[in-house]
Amino acid sequence: MPPIERLLKELDGIWPLKRPQKIRLDIIGSGALMLQSDYTRSTKDGDVFELKPLEELVRKTLLDLAGKKSRLQAKLHMYLDIVPNGLPLLPARPLFHRIALSKNLEHFELRALDPVDVAVSKLPRFNANDRTDVQSMIERGLISHQRLIARFRDAVDRFAMDARAELLPKYIERLHSIEHAFFNLPPTPFDLPDWMDR
Repeated sequence: MPPIERLLKELDGIWPLKRPQKIRLDIIGSGALMLQSDYTRSTKDGDVFELKPLEELVRKTLLDLAGKKSRLQAKLHMYLDIVPNGLPLLPARPLFHRIALSKNLEHFELRALDPVDVAVSKLPRFNANDRTDVQSMIERGLISHQRLIARFRDAVDRFAMDARAELLPKYIERLHSIEHAFFNLPPTPFDLPDWMDR
């Protein structure tokens, strides 16, 4: 069982808040990949994305029960982190998929970010684990070159007017490294505003 799944099941078992509907948790990062495939690797955190702001009591309870320095972290060596909307590099409308695990949970409805969008979101950091995550999804046939380029273009369009736009050339270089290393393809050209350093 992937560590993120174990964490979510244990959190569901101790969740104290009663709500008429299940609380939706949108999982991104490597946790999303592990919830959608047979892929697994060690990781210290699972990222919950605030596509819409969580209710404050729900947010606080999540962090108290499963965040850093929580009992669940001490037990499972993993914690939940909440990532605000606008922080990750993502297309304008991130694609999420419902996760079957939700059927076995009393309090949570889980959605996981599409593997292609996860790959796009990993370009800003792109450390060894990020590269391994992307390579593993490509090897499993969950990321096609065509969709990766299309979703990255969408993200570029969204971030072109953002304060972080000057970083886009670096992200493009990292995308090109994926094309070369994992698809054995030449770099895809991208048009960027003239003021950006290439």
